[in-house]
Amino acid sequence: MTHQLHPLEVNPKTGEPFLRLPAPHQNIIITPPRQGDQSVLTQHMNDPAIYEWIEGPPVPYLPEHADFWIQLVKDESDAALEYLRKNDEYFQNGPLQFVDVSPVRHLREVKENGADVLIGDVNFRRSPFEEILDEVERKRLQRENADKQTGDSTIQYAVGDWLAASHHGKGIMTAAIGLLMSAWAIPRMGACHVVAHTFAGNIGSNRVFEKNGFANRGLFDNGKTVRGEKKVLNLLEWKRDQA
Repeated sequence: MTHQLHPLEVNPKTGEPFLRLPAPHQNIIITPPRQGDQSVLTQHMNDPAIYEWIEGPPVPYLPEHADFWIQLVKDESDAALEYLRKNDEYFQNGPLQFVDVSPVRHLREVKENGADVLIGDVNFRRSPFEEILDEVERKRLQRENADKQTGDSTIQYAVGDWLAASHHGKGIMTAAIGLLMSAWAIPRMGACHVVAHTFAGNIGSNRVFEKNGFANRGLFDNGKTVRGEKKVLNLLEWKRDQA
């Protein structure tokens, strides 16, 4: 076991790190992205129950989009894991080193035969400050935030997520975000300030964040257009000293 991967578990057969959701969702694990996730990702990203509530994916979502995305996020995860493993040589007994991302983000449902299937994603990144209406000021804050050293308690992070429509309404995403916040974002990224930006009307997503201690700050309009449609956003905010 690599000390610097704490509190991740490691699959003894594959060597892949993971987190397991608590009961009653212990059949759901959170792992790094994998080569091979593309086909299932393509199916999910073409489901209007998912893409209508998130900004990123082009519609229709093609195999080449999935290839690009999986390579991007896998490289990010691999880099974080490699950094932690290298630091294990220097910090075998602590202290645990801060990283800027969670190397585990893909939610997978483990079947009775041991196989697992991709059902969702949770991503932490440095905030885009969508809630700042003035574009010049927004870009200034983005630059300042991006330049801060990993582990800086003043960094503002943003969290985004999606979940397969077949698994909505079961408390899975509430548990996943809660686990990633408590097990990774707070202790291993030093996160003290995390926001979420949801599209107006996304009541289910708002409730997920509210159940995890995010305060609903209400709607704002920064002029955003997504796939040709104007979007009003909702700001949810978590601060460590208020949690």
